Amino acid sequence: MNISIIASISKNGVIGKNNRLPWHIPEDLKWFKKNTMGKTIIMGRKTFDSIGKPLPGRKNIVITRNKSLKIEGCEIYHSISQALKKLSEEKKGEEIFIIGGESIYRETIALSNRLYLTIVDKEYDGDAFFPFFDPDLFEISFYQEHSESSPPYRFVILERKSS
Repeated sequence: MNISIIASISKNGVIGKNNRLPWHIPEDLKWFKKNTMGKTIIMGRKTFDSIGKPLPGRKNIVITRNKSLKIEGCEIYHSISQALKKLSEEKKGEEIFIIGGESIYRETIALSNRLYLTIVDKEYDGDAFFPFFDPDLFEISFYQEHSESSPPYRFVILERKSS
């Protein structure tokens, strides 16, 4: 199983404000869909709430501390480790995506082999932030600039270097 993170991040590390993205970039949503379609996606409950429904064409996993929560179309786990243990048995060799939010990213960044990042070249006010990671542990495998867009952004895929 290969763990990948996909995130949209502002220049100052913001990933959300009031449980929403502070920007609207249609191409970013297409990038997200293209990369996650047909895959397993893992998200926290607040991220699920912001989306509002299971994403079609993907296996949706929601992490929550609420032991009684049931969501039609989603598998519920009460910890990342519980979900990853189950997926490691089911999804050997497959890529799974961590799609947010802040605490889920923080718990999985050290386990991730690949980061699919949309870097928004503007600073935003926010209340959710992408966790710090050491860029020296990764190398760029894909880079695409969109400087004419408003706001300008770039797609970057980082691969963890072999140790």
